[in-house]
Amino acid sequence: MSEKRTEISDLGEFGLIDHLNEKVKLQNDSTLKGIGDDAAVIDAADHVKVVTTDLLLEGVHFDLAYAPLPHVGFKAVAVNVSDIAAMNAIPKQITVSIALSNRFSVEAVDALYSGIRAACEHYGVDLVGGDTTASRSGLVISITAIGEAQKGQITYRNGAKENDILCVTGDLGGALVGLQILEREKQVFLANPDMRPDLEKYTIVTGRQLKPDARMDIIHELRELGVVPTSMMDISDGLASEIFHICKSSNVGATIYEDKLPIDKQTFDTAVELNLDPITCVLNGGEDYELLFTIDQKDFEKLEKHPDIHFIGHISKAEEGKFLVTKSGTAVAIKAQGWKHF
Repeated sequence: MSEKRTEISDLGEFGLIDHLNEKVKLQNDSTLKGIGDDAAVIDAADHVKVVTTDLLLEGVHFDLAYAPLPHVGFKAVAVNVSDIAAMNAIPKQITVSIALSNRFSVEAVDALYSGIRAACEHYGVDLVGGDTTASRSGLVISITAIGEAQKGQITYRNGAKENDILCVTGDLGGALVGLQILEREKQVFLANPDMRPDLEKYTIVTGRQLKPDARMDIIHELRELGVVPTSMMDISDGLASEIFHICKSSNVGATIYEDKLPIDKQTFDTAVELNLDPITCVLNGGEDYELLFTIDQKDFEKLEKHPDIHFIGHISKAEEGKFLVTKSGTAVAIKAQGWKHF
């Protein structure tokens, strides 16, 4: 009899992580948090260090047919900084490792690194090392980001509690809608190379896809206001998926309200143009890199008038489940249908 074969797709990304983590044993007291959050947390005497790594592959995470190399470089840094932000920490250093096929010139690498350097300047981080190697296929970028925070400031996924308020920054769904527009225009170009892409009226949504901006501004403002979220994640795989992660880690349920979900007018109009449901884009569109977090009710007044923080629902008991209340008042069970890596 042949040995049993389990497909990675049967587990999915987070199932695979859980499977691998089952056999990982932490050996150092300085490791305060290992696998299972947006970043690892390491004791550093009077404060903590946070460490995260993200891998971006050509053809999977970006398409050079429409993604300029400087934008790819900036985005590669931003997605890592976003994980540091999700821990309520401040990024300090990054390392960059790249694998290149022989179709890349020195000038192309310079263009990629111009975006990386721009992101470093934007976020105030130092590029301190990395590695380069050859690739037999396309471009591969691996970035490790290191941040720090005081021990009382660090925020995990597992701190949400009943009656906490669910908050989200910015607006959602734009990156998914932007990707659909870019893919549409790519197909038009492939069918007729003489056609020029029609992107003039889609600058907001295509920008959300090509050059997302990690919300470090919010982290600095939370510090100034004296607010430490009870739990937090960045929205990389879709709002619904991230709500599921917080609920699972914190052993809670959640209720969100359709009329409270933030969506930009261009995202809404473009979704309708593409025959997509705008609310589905908000719930399940990935790569927005906004922040989803919970706060104690006592902190509501501190954030109530913030123009870019939206209060979308509340935390409930785990047995009460996870629901979206529609504009008509109907409670619908939330399904996590965001980005699947396998």
